[in-house]
Amino acid sequence: MAKLPIRSLRMGARQARATPAPGASANETTSAADKPAGAAKASPPRAKAGSHHTPQAKPTAVQLPGERVDTSYLESLIGYNARRAALAVIGVFLERMAVYQLRPVDFSALSLIHHNAGITSRQLCSELGILPPNLVGIINSFERRSLVVRRPHPNDGRAQGLHMTPTGDALMLQAEATASALEQDVASKLSNAEQKNLMKLLQKVYL
Repeated sequence: MAKLPIRSLRMGARQARATPAPGASANETTSAADKPAGAAKASPPRAKAGSHHTPQAKPTAVQLPGERVDTSYLESLIGYNARRAALAVIGVFLERMAVYQLRPVDFSALSLIHHNAGITSRQLCSELGILPPNLVGIINSFERRSLVVRRPHPNDGRAQGLHMTPTGDALMLQAEATASALEQDVASKLSNAEQKNLMKLLQKVYL
C-alpha cells in the first residue's frame, strides 16, 4: 500500500474536523480543539456579596372606602370604651367651657377647692393624680385671675389652704351648671338609672 504524504494526511484531518455533523448548525461545528488553550466553560453569574433572596410578602386585602372597619376586639376592652366615651364628653366640654377659660384639669381642681375650702395642694395632687410641679402652674393661674387665694392652714403650719374668692365662687356656680347640662346632652341615650349605674361601674375600676 502506497504511503500518502504527511501534508495530505494533515489536510484530511482538518477537513474532517471542519465538516459539520448532519443536522448541526455552523456555530455548533467548532470543536474544543479550535478554542484557545485554557478556555474554561462559562459559569452562571454569581450573586453579589451580601445579597439575599427576600421572599415576597403575600398581598393583604385592601380596605375599600365604605366598608365597615372591624373594631370588635377594641370594643371588648374597657380602656378603649372608657377612652371613646371620655372623648365624646370632653369634645363638648371644651367647646362649652371655653367661655370660662377652663380646661378639664382646671375645672376639676377649681371644683375641689370650691367644695373643700382650705384644701391643700398635696390633697389636690392626690385626688386628681397631678404632679406637684404641674399643679403649681394651675394654682398660680387661678391666683392671677383672682379665683383662689392661699391662707395659712389652721392645723398645719407648714401648709397653706386654698380658698375660693367671691369671683371664683360665682364662676364655678355657672361652670358646674354648664357641666351638668352638657353631660345630660352627651348621655341622652342613657336613662337616669343607666347613667348612675355607669358611674358606679367606672368608679369600681379607678377607686
